[in-house]
Formats: sequence, C-alpha cells, structure tokens
Amino acid sequence: MRDTILDVRNLQVEFSGDGTTVKAVNGISFQLHRGETLGIVGESGSGKSVTSLAVMGLVQTPGKISGGEILFCPQANGTPIDLLKLPPKEMQLYRGGDIAMIFQEPMSSLNPVYTIGFQLTEAILRHQNISAGEAKQKAIAGLQEVKLLPSDEQIQQQYIDTGVPATDETQLAKLVNQHKQAILERYPHQLSGGQLQRVMIAMAISCNPLLLIADEPTTALDVTVQATIIELLRELQTSRNMAIIFITHDLGLIAEIADQVAVMYKGKIVEYGESGQIFTNPQHPYSKGLVACRPTLESHPQKLLTVSDYMQLEESPTGEVVIQEKQPQEPLEVTSEEIFQRLAILEQQASLLEVRNLKVGFPVKGMFGGTKRYHMAVNGVSFDVKQGETLGLVGESGCGKTTLGRTLLRLIEPMGGEIIFQGQDITPLSGEPLQKLRRQMQIVFQNPFSALDPRMKVGDAIMEPLVIHSIGKTKKEQRERAAYLLERVGLSADAIDRYPHQFSGGQRQRICIARSLALNPKFIICDESVSALDVSVQAQVLNLLKELQDEFGLTYIFISHDLSVVKFMSDRILVMNRGEIVEQGSATNIYREPKEEYTQKLIASIPTGSPERMKRRVG
Repeated sequence: MRDTILDVRNLQVEFSGDGTTVKAVNGISFQLHRGETLGIVGESGSGKSVTSLAVMGLVQTPGKISGGEILFCPQANGTPIDLLKLPPKEMQLYRGGDIAMIFQEPMSSLNPVYTIGFQLTEAILRHQNISAGEAKQKAIAGLQEVKLLPSDEQIQQQYIDTGVPATDETQLAKLVNQHKQAILERYPHQLSGGQLQRVMIAMAISCNPLLLIADEPTTALDVTVQATIIELLRELQTSRNMAIIFITHDLGLIAEIADQVAVMYKGKIVEYGESGQIFTNPQHPYSKGLVACRPTLESHPQKLLTVSDYMQLEESPTGEVVIQEKQPQEPLEVTSEEIFQRLAILEQQASLLEVRNLKVGFPVKGMFGGTKRYHMAVNGVSFDVKQGETLGLVGESGCGKTTLGRTLLRLIEPMGGEIIFQGQDITPLSGEPLQKLRRQMQIVFQNPFSALDPRMKVGDAIMEPLVIHSIGKTKKEQRERAAYLLERVGLSADAIDRYPHQFSGGQRQRICIARSLALNPKFIICDESVSALDVSVQAQVLNLLKELQDEFGLTYIFISHDLSVVKFMSDRILVMNRGEIVEQGSATNIYREPKEEYTQKLIASIPTGSPERMKRRVG
C-alpha cells in the first residue's frame, strides 16, 4: 500500500505571452502511493489542472515545463522513470495506459460524431494488442463495472420479468446481446451528464491504469450523481489497488474521498497533510478560508466568511508578494427565534407571485414527424412567493427547476395554469404589456461567461436595459447609473469601459447581477447563479445577494441543486422531482425533518466538509 508510484519534485510550469512569463506551477513537490488518494484543492488559477496536465505530458504552447522531475514507478519497488525525459512516442504508451485521466467536462471530452462504443474500443485497441471483438467485450465489461450497464444476469432477469420464457436460453442470450449493443451504439448527446462521466471513467480504467487523475470529475453533476461517482471511484480503487489524484476546488468533496490533501494557491502548495488534519485543524490562512467559506447544513451564519477574511497580500521591500494572516471576526449565528420571527413577518406580507396549477410540456415527435405526446417538465405546480422573501427551489437536473423559472418570466410559454404577479394574471400578456412587466422581473443566469456579449463593453451591457425601457434622460445619466451599480456589486466604476474577457468568473457574475438591478426590479430569479464559481467567490456573491435584498427590498427565487447553498439563502424551500413539487417548508424544517425519501437522499448526498462531520469521520 505504501509503495511510491508517483514522486513529483520541484515541478515548474510557465506560460509566456505579451512579453511576460507567468509561473502557473512554482516548485511543487508531492508523493503518491499505491492505493492512496491525493486530493489537490484550490481555486481557479491555483495551478491544479496544470499540474495534472504536466503529469500526463499534455502541457502545450505557450506553456512549458521549465524545471523539476516527475518520477513514475510502474513496478513495485522498481526503478522510477522520469516522465519529463521520455520522447513523445514513448510517453504515449504510458498516457491512457498506466496513467489515465478523467477530464472535467465529459461532453467536450467525447467526440459527438462517434458512438460511445467506438470511442471505448478505440482507446482499448490503442494500448492493448487484442482483436476488435475482444476490445468490444472489454468495453462492455467496463460499462458494467461503472454500473452504466447491468450485468448479464440482471439483463436476463429484466427480460424474464417481462415475459421471456426462462427455458428459451438462445432467445434470452440474443436479447442480452442486443441490449448491450444498444448501449454501445448510443451517441454522447443521448446520455445524461452522470452517464457520460461514467463512460469517461470506463474509458480511463479500460487499460487497468496504475494511476488515475480525476480533474474536477463531478463539478457539472448533481449532488446525488456526484455521490454515486465518488462511491464508484472508491470501489474501483479498492478492487484495483489504484492510486488516484483527485482535483477540485470544493474542500467538502475532498473530505469525502482523499487520504492526503495538497492545498494550492498561486502555483504553490501552501499546506500538505492528512485529510482529517487539514479539515479539522488547518494551519495556513488560505486553507482556513477555504474551509470556512462554504455554507454548511449544521449552521446558519448571518454572512459567510471568505478567504480575504483570513489573509491579505502585501508587497515586501524586495518586491515579493507575501501573505499576511488576519484574524476574522466570526459572524453571528441567526437564532431559531430570529428565523421564526422572520417567517411570521413574511407570512403577513402580501404575495408578490402566485402560481396556480402551472403546466409546461415539450413535444415528443412520433415516427412521421407529428407530435406523439408531451414530456411534462412542469406538471401542475402551485405555490406563492411573499414580498421580500427568498424561496429556494432544489432538485436534480431534469426535475424542471430551470423550466419553471423561465416560465415565470414568460421566456417559455406555459401549457396551462396561472402566473399571478402583483395581483395580475400575466399568462395572457404579450407585446408591449409583457415588455413593461419585465422591468419588474429579472433573471441571473447560471453561466456568467455565456450571459454577457463578448463584443459589448460592460457598461453598455448594463445600460442596454435602460435604453430599451427609455430610463434616464441622457446617456450621461444612464452611464452614471451603470457606474453606481458596478460599485454597488463590489467592482470599480472604471470597469465600465472594459470587456467581459478582462474579468474573472466571479466578477462577471457580479456584472450580471448589476445588469439585473438596472431597472429596479421587485423580483429576481437566480438560476444556479453561483454553481460555476469557486467556493470563496461563491461566498462573496451569496453575501452580496443578501445585502442587495436588504437594500432594495428584493424578492428572490433561488434555484440550485445544492441544498446547503439554498438553506443559507432561503426562508422557505420547494423540492422538485420530475416536474412536481414533492415537499415544501421552511429551510430549517426541510433540513432537520425531511419527510420525503427524495429530499432525504438529496441531503445525504451533500459533501459538506464541515468540521463537525469531519470530526465524526476522523473519530
């Protein structure tokens, strides 16, 4: 178990451009042993993914590995091989064979024009001297191992249960082969995100690697699917004695899988040690900030701490940037009495939004192009939202959350039901009346990178709603309004003349929030608005949304699959599954006393990484 399989020594990776050189990885060292999981954690830009690409030999121009060693030992107690000194063709023999990698986004990692069967067998044939038929059988075995495809016995039983005579073994074997062939003939777009990630894992383990690198393998997945993937990796590791490098920005997730943890910041490892030690007693201020900034289900602070509450960067007399530790003031907890009082006050408020028996369906085409039936994405949903309330909406992908949110804004047309906003049924509205209504109702989308036009300056993007609705007598007034909003969301007014690509993901989401506030709306839908952000940036945006609600009297519907984030933000929570609301209640009650099995499953799947849970796990 303790045989060293990977020994990284003083690794340095540089990227050059515009006359400057940036050290993305700056002299890091670590070891990994057989059967062990090393978690590498840090925010975007810390050097996590570049480290994994260096191990795989995939760093490309303008990047280069400028120093260090990556020693790989495929044979127990054998002579290590420096991967950095291998010729490209020889490195290809290790890449995908002894060393495999699962990338972050499975949809972009798989070729959309080839079936998953073709792509799996291609990877197997590249590294093993076997026939195409044997490669196909290995591909099927891999899909069964990752539980995307049932075992032969389970498939047989399914057909027996549907009426196939158990004695007709020839017919049964034929049906089993057809079932397995049907899976291999599917294209990537015909599978869900969780299924695609299982295909990627099957591809990665197809050649029985000694080392598996998982780079943010669950970021795009629901918490329940994420928990399943983590459990699957554990099982594969145990059965194969495989070493794993697991890369993520989520410390809560690392707590569930890693034996050792390396915390990276600006290209350096700032803390390294056993998982339990780092989570229960972190030493570096950056580690302390990462642990503290994620909302937990066990507590209810008035605001979330961020990394900047624990550290600040200062320039030394020699020009070197040094980290100065700060002692943050712990935020006050919201008491049960305060929560009860707020809910009582909200109950007395008028309903800003009333939804009655809302239905939204998408047509499913038949054989000859006609509509055969409708898939009901939202099926008879009813609820109210009080003035000044934050209503959380949780559920897995495909449950209807986003469809419901967009239908409330009439971005998707409902099939039936009523949407009553400020006492008026808005479902019949169209044209100019609908446009005027949208001054009061806004949305913050999930992906800040695609929500802004890359060719439009930030100021113009924020002023665009003002121009459309003729708010502001002059362009100067509109520009002043945009500058004020940028400052209010924590950005400099100088940002008004810059383009989206000049900002980080968290800054872009702040710009999107500023744009949504331009028309002084009363109601904002936040659709997975923090799921694409680092945990520290996520904490900043969540704090900002709460501050803006108090200042402008906003009413939110906060959509997410992450119940810990929704619990921090929300007064009440609706739980959706398959287009229906299966449970609703106060945020505290939904967490403490979930009635539905589906809600219990969501809560159990959340990797909090909280000190309370880690102490129980370590103990």
